[in-house]
Amino acid sequence: MMALPAGLAALVASGVTTLCHCWRFQRRDGLVLGFTDHDRDLVFGGVTYQAETGFTAAETESSLGLAVDTDEVSGAVSADAIADADIALGLWDDADVEVWIVDWTQVDNRLLERAGSLGEVTRGDLAYEAEIRGLVHRLNQDEGSTYQRQCDAVLGDARCGVDLTNPARRGAGTVLGASDDRLLVVSGLAGFASDLFTHGVLAWTAGANKGARVELRGHAGDRLVLWRRAARPVVAGDAFVVTAGCARTFDMCRSRFGNGANFRGFPHIPGNDFALGIAKKSEVNDGSSFFR
Repeated sequence: MMALPAGLAALVASGVTTLCHCWRFQRRDGLVLGFTDHDRDLVFGGVTYQAETGFTAAETESSLGLAVDTDEVSGAVSADAIADADIALGLWDDADVEVWIVDWTQVDNRLLERAGSLGEVTRGDLAYEAEIRGLVHRLNQDEGSTYQRQCDAVLGDARCGVDLTNPARRGAGTVLGASDDRLLVVSGLAGFASDLFTHGVLAWTAGANKGARVELRGHAGDRLVLWRRAARPVVAGDAFVVTAGCARTFDMCRSRFGNGANFRGFPHIPGNDFALGIAKKSEVNDGSSFFR
Protein backbone atom coordinates (compact mmCIF):
# COMPACT_ATOMS: atom_id res chain seq x y z
CA MET A 1 0.00 0.00 0.00
CA MET A 2 1.28 3.47 -0.89
CA ALA A 3 1.72 5.72 2.15
CA LEU A 4 0.72 9.35 1.66
CA PRO A 5 2.88 12.10 3.15
CA ALA A 6 1.19 13.73 6.15
CA GLY A 7 0.43 16.99 4.33
CA LEU A 8 -1.03 15.21 1.31
CA ALA A 9 -3.07 12.85 3.49
CA ALA A 10 -4.56 15.80 5.37
CA LEU A 11 -5.45 17.50 2.11
CA VAL A 12 -7.21 14.40 0.79
CA ALA A 13 -9.06 13.95 4.07
CA SER A 14 -10.30 17.54 4.00
CA GLY A 15 -12.70 16.75 1.18
CA VAL A 16 -11.54 19.70 -0.92
CA THR A 17 -8.32 19.07 -2.82
CA THR A 18 -5.96 21.11 -4.95
CA LEU A 19 -4.27 18.21 -6.67
CA CYS A 20 -2.96 17.74 -10.19
CA HIS A 21 -0.74 15.35 -12.10
CA CYS A 22 2.79 16.08 -13.26
CA TRP A 23 4.85 13.96 -15.66
CA ARG A 24 8.63 14.09 -15.86
CA PHE A 25 10.25 12.62 -18.99
CA GLN A 26 13.95 12.02 -19.53
CA ARG A 27 14.91 10.95 -23.02
CA ARG A 28 17.89 8.75 -23.79
CA ASP A 29 19.74 11.79 -25.16
CA GLY A 30 19.48 13.39 -21.70
CA LEU A 31 16.75 15.96 -22.47
CA VAL A 32 14.35 16.42 -19.52
CA LEU A 33 10.83 17.81 -19.99
CA GLY A 34 7.93 18.19 -17.58
CA PHE A 35 4.20 18.51 -18.19
CA THR A 36 1.17 19.05 -15.98
CA ASP A 37 -2.60 18.97 -16.37
CA HIS A 38 -2.82 22.05 -14.12
CA ASP A 39 -3.64 25.41 -15.75
CA ARG A 40 -0.30 27.06 -14.89
CA ASP A 41 3.32 26.01 -14.87
CA LEU A 42 4.69 24.29 -11.76
CA VAL A 43 8.34 24.06 -10.74
CA PHE A 44 9.98 21.52 -8.45
CA GLY A 45 13.09 19.36 -8.48
CA GLY A 46 14.75 21.71 -10.94
CA VAL A 47 12.15 20.98 -13.64
CA THR A 48 9.45 23.29 -14.99
CA TYR A 49 6.23 21.35 -15.60
CA GLN A 50 4.53 23.02 -18.53
CA ALA A 51 0.82 23.75 -18.53
CA GLU A 52 -1.44 24.42 -21.51
CA THR A 53 0.20 21.71 -23.62
CA GLY A 54 -2.95 19.62 -23.96
CA PHE A 55 -1.22 16.97 -21.85
CA THR A 56 -3.81 14.94 -19.88
CA ALA A 57 -4.04 11.58 -18.16
CA ALA A 58 -6.06 8.81 -19.78
CA GLU A 59 -6.49 5.19 -18.66
CA THR A 60 -4.50 3.77 -15.72
CA GLU A 61 -4.21 0.05 -14.96
CA SER A 62 -2.56 -1.43 -11.86
CA SER A 63 -2.15 -5.09 -10.98
CA LEU A 64 -0.90 -7.22 -8.13
CA GLY A 65 2.10 -9.49 -8.53
CA LEU A 66 4.43 -9.18 -11.52
CA ALA A 67 1.87 -8.06 -14.07
CA VAL A 68 2.96 -4.91 -15.91
CA ASP A 69 1.19 -1.75 -14.77
CA THR A 70 0.27 0.64 -17.57
CA ASP A 71 -0.77 4.24 -17.79
CA GLU A 72 -1.77 6.35 -20.76
CA VAL A 73 -1.44 10.04 -21.46
CA SER A 74 -2.61 12.04 -24.43
CA GLY A 75 -1.95 15.49 -25.75
CA ALA A 76 -1.52 17.76 -28.70
CA VAL A 77 1.63 17.61 -30.80
CA SER A 78 3.33 20.88 -29.90
CA ALA A 79 6.49 22.26 -31.50
CA ASP A 80 7.53 23.67 -28.12
CA ALA A 81 7.10 20.40 -26.24
CA ILE A 82 6.75 17.11 -28.15
CA ALA A 83 7.19 17.52 -31.88
CA ASP A 84 5.85 15.03 -34.36
CA ALA A 85 9.29 14.81 -36.00
CA ASP A 86 10.92 13.87 -32.67
CA ILE A 87 8.43 11.03 -32.19
CA ALA A 88 9.00 9.80 -35.75
CA LEU A 89 12.77 9.85 -35.25
CA GLY A 90 12.46 7.66 -32.15
CA LEU A 91 13.91 10.27 -29.79
CA TRP A 92 11.19 9.50 -27.26
CA ASP A 93 11.51 5.71 -27.42
CA ASP A 94 11.90 4.13 -23.95
CA ALA A 95 12.21 7.51 -22.22
CA ASP A 96 12.16 7.36 -18.40
CA VAL A 97 8.90 8.61 -16.90
CA GLU A 98 7.86 9.73 -13.42
CA VAL A 99 4.21 10.41 -12.57
CA TRP A 100 3.63 12.73 -9.61
CA ILE A 101 0.54 13.75 -7.66
CA VAL A 102 1.13 17.37 -6.65
CA ASP A 103 -0.65 19.94 -4.50
CA TRP A 104 -0.48 22.89 -6.86
CA THR A 105 -0.78 25.38 -3.98
CA GLN A 106 2.35 23.94 -2.34
CA VAL A 107 4.45 21.83 -4.70
CA ASP A 108 6.60 20.42 -1.87
CA ASN A 109 3.46 18.54 -0.88
CA ARG A 110 3.70 15.82 -3.54
CA LEU A 111 3.90 12.06 -4.04
CA LEU A 112 5.67 9.98 -6.68
CA GLU A 113 2.77 7.83 -7.86
CA ARG A 114 4.67 5.61 -10.28
CA ALA A 115 7.78 5.36 -12.43
CA GLY A 116 8.42 3.54 -15.66
CA SER A 117 9.28 4.11 -19.27
CA LEU A 118 7.54 5.31 -22.39
CA GLY A 119 6.11 2.51 -24.51
CA GLU A 120 4.03 2.62 -27.65
CA VAL A 121 3.16 6.06 -29.01
CA THR A 122 0.16 6.33 -31.33
CA ARG A 123 0.15 9.48 -33.45
CA GLY A 124 -2.72 11.18 -35.21
CA ASP A 125 -2.85 14.35 -37.31
CA LEU A 126 -3.25 16.64 -34.31
CA ALA A 127 -2.72 14.54 -31.19
CA TYR A 128 -0.98 11.50 -29.78
CA GLU A 129 -1.47 8.87 -27.08
CA ALA A 130 1.51 7.49 -25.19
CA GLU A 131 1.69 4.34 -23.09
CA ILE A 132 3.66 4.45 -19.83
CA ARG A 133 4.88 1.02 -18.75
CA GLY A 134 5.69 0.16 -15.16
CA LEU A 135 9.19 -0.90 -14.10
CA VAL A 136 8.11 -4.55 -14.00
CA HIS A 137 8.09 -4.69 -17.82
CA ARG A 138 11.90 -4.87 -17.68
CA LEU A 139 11.49 -8.39 -16.27
CA ASN A 140 9.91 -9.46 -19.57
CA GLN A 141 13.13 -8.70 -21.45
CA ASP A 142 15.82 -11.29 -21.97
CA GLU A 143 18.98 -10.54 -20.01
CA GLY A 144 22.35 -12.22 -19.77
CA SER A 145 24.28 -14.38 -22.20
CA THR A 146 22.97 -17.28 -24.23
CA TYR A 147 24.74 -20.29 -25.73
CA GLN A 148 24.91 -19.57 -29.46
CA ARG A 149 27.42 -19.65 -32.25
CA GLN A 150 27.32 -15.91 -32.90
CA CYS A 151 28.63 -13.25 -30.52
CA ASP A 152 26.00 -11.69 -28.26
CA ALA A 153 27.98 -8.53 -27.47
CA VAL A 154 27.25 -5.17 -29.10
CA LEU A 155 30.14 -4.06 -31.28
CA GLY A 156 32.13 -1.46 -29.39
CA ASP A 157 30.64 -2.05 -25.93
CA ALA A 158 32.62 -2.97 -22.80
CA ARG A 159 32.24 -6.72 -23.40
CA CYS A 160 33.41 -6.41 -26.98
CA GLY A 161 36.26 -3.94 -26.48
CA VAL A 162 36.58 -2.81 -30.12
CA ASP A 163 37.37 0.93 -30.42
CA LEU A 164 34.84 2.42 -32.84
CA THR A 165 36.44 5.87 -32.56
CA ASN A 166 39.39 4.54 -34.57
CA PRO A 167 39.37 6.43 -37.93
CA ALA A 168 39.80 3.11 -39.73
CA ARG A 169 36.37 2.02 -38.41
CA ARG A 170 34.50 5.30 -38.56
CA GLY A 171 33.60 7.50 -41.49
CA ALA A 172 31.66 10.66 -42.24
CA GLY A 173 29.84 11.38 -45.46
CA THR A 174 27.17 13.28 -47.30
CA VAL A 175 24.17 12.02 -49.27
CA LEU A 176 24.36 12.59 -53.03
CA GLY A 177 21.05 10.92 -53.79
CA ALA A 178 18.43 8.72 -52.13
CA SER A 179 15.79 6.26 -53.28
CA ASP A 180 12.87 5.22 -51.09
CA ASP A 181 14.63 6.96 -48.14
CA ARG A 182 16.54 3.70 -47.72
CA LEU A 183 18.94 3.32 -50.65
CA LEU A 184 21.64 5.98 -50.49
CA VAL A 185 24.39 7.14 -52.84
CA VAL A 186 26.97 8.96 -50.75
CA SER A 187 30.33 10.68 -50.81
CA GLY A 188 33.09 10.57 -48.21
CA LEU A 189 33.55 6.81 -47.91
CA ALA A 190 35.91 6.22 -50.84
CA GLY A 191 38.79 5.27 -48.55
CA PHE A 192 36.94 2.38 -46.93
CA ALA A 193 36.65 -1.19 -48.17
CA SER A 194 33.25 -2.32 -49.38
CA ASP A 195 31.16 -4.17 -46.80
CA LEU A 196 33.02 -2.57 -43.86
CA PHE A 197 29.88 -0.75 -42.71
CA THR A 198 27.43 -3.60 -43.38
CA HIS A 199 25.62 -4.30 -40.06
CA GLY A 200 27.05 -1.03 -38.74
CA VAL A 201 25.22 2.07 -37.53
CA LEU A 202 24.51 5.31 -39.36
CA ALA A 203 23.87 8.42 -37.25
CA TRP A 204 22.42 11.47 -39.00
CA THR A 205 24.30 14.68 -38.16
CA ALA A 206 22.49 17.11 -40.48
CA GLY A 207 19.17 17.17 -42.30
CA ALA A 208 15.60 16.34 -41.38
CA ASN A 209 16.69 13.14 -39.59
CA LYS A 210 19.40 14.76 -37.45
CA GLY A 211 19.82 12.90 -34.16
CA ALA A 212 18.37 9.60 -35.41
CA ARG A 213 20.34 6.36 -35.72
CA VAL A 214 19.64 3.40 -37.98
CA GLU A 215 21.38 0.11 -38.68
CA LEU A 216 22.88 -0.56 -42.09
CA ARG A 217 21.87 -3.56 -44.15
CA GLY A 218 24.59 -3.20 -46.75
CA HIS A 219 27.62 -1.20 -47.90
CA ALA A 220 29.24 -1.35 -51.31
CA GLY A 221 31.56 1.47 -52.33
CA ASP A 222 29.55 4.69 -52.36
CA ARG A 223 26.23 2.98 -51.69
CA LEU A 224 24.56 2.32 -48.36
CA VAL A 225 21.36 0.38 -47.69
CA LEU A 226 19.40 1.09 -44.49
CA TRP A 227 17.54 -1.71 -42.71
CA ARG A 228 14.46 0.53 -42.54
CA ARG A 229 13.39 3.74 -44.22
CA ALA A 230 14.48 6.97 -42.61
CA ALA A 231 11.71 8.57 -40.56
CA ARG A 232 11.90 11.82 -42.52
CA PRO A 233 12.74 12.39 -46.22
CA VAL A 234 16.44 12.06 -47.11
CA VAL A 235 17.77 14.66 -49.56
CA ALA A 236 21.11 15.48 -51.12
CA GLY A 237 23.35 17.25 -48.63
CA ASP A 238 22.20 15.35 -45.54
CA ALA A 239 25.28 14.45 -43.48
CA PHE A 240 25.97 11.37 -41.41
CA VAL A 241 28.55 9.38 -39.48
CA VAL A 242 28.87 5.61 -39.90
CA THR A 243 30.67 3.03 -37.78
CA ALA A 244 31.93 -0.38 -38.83
CA GLY A 245 29.66 -3.40 -38.62
CA CYS A 246 30.15 -6.98 -37.58
CA ALA A 247 28.38 -10.16 -38.63
CA ARG A 248 29.05 -11.48 -35.09
CA THR A 249 30.96 -14.51 -36.39
CA PHE A 250 34.23 -15.78 -34.95
CA ASP A 251 35.99 -15.50 -38.30
CA MET A 252 35.02 -11.84 -38.71
CA CYS A 253 35.93 -11.04 -35.11
CA ARG A 254 39.44 -12.37 -35.72
CA SER A 255 40.05 -11.18 -39.28
CA ARG A 256 38.44 -7.73 -39.27
CA PHE A 257 39.02 -6.63 -35.68
CA GLY A 258 41.75 -8.92 -34.32
CA ASN A 259 39.49 -9.39 -31.32
CA GLY A 260 39.06 -13.17 -31.10
CA ALA A 261 40.02 -13.20 -27.41
CA ASN A 262 36.89 -11.16 -26.62
CA PHE A 263 34.49 -13.16 -28.81
CA ARG A 264 31.30 -13.68 -26.80
CA GLY A 265 29.84 -16.61 -28.72
CA PHE A 266 30.45 -20.35 -28.92
CA PRO A 267 31.59 -21.04 -32.51
CA HIS A 268 32.14 -24.74 -31.87
CA ILE A 269 28.75 -25.48 -30.36
CA PRO A 270 26.98 -28.33 -32.24
CA GLY A 271 24.13 -27.22 -34.46
CA ASN A 272 20.94 -28.88 -35.67
CA ASP A 273 22.89 -30.69 -38.39
CA PHE A 274 24.84 -32.51 -35.70
CA ALA A 275 21.78 -33.28 -33.56
CA LEU A 276 19.96 -34.81 -36.53
CA GLY A 277 23.00 -36.50 -38.04
CA ILE A 278 23.76 -40.23 -38.00
CA ALA A 279 27.01 -42.15 -37.74
CA LYS A 280 28.56 -43.23 -41.04
CA LYS A 281 31.08 -45.99 -41.70
CA SER A 282 33.20 -43.63 -43.79
CA GLU A 283 33.71 -41.27 -40.83
CA VAL A 284 35.80 -41.54 -37.67
CA ASN A 285 33.34 -42.11 -34.84
CA ASP A 286 35.59 -42.06 -31.78
CA GLY A 287 33.86 -39.19 -29.92
CA SER A 288 36.78 -36.80 -30.41
CA SER A 289 36.44 -33.11 -31.32
CA PHE A 290 35.35 -32.19 -34.84
CA PHE A 291 37.69 -29.20 -34.66
CA ARG A 292 40.99 -30.95 -33.86
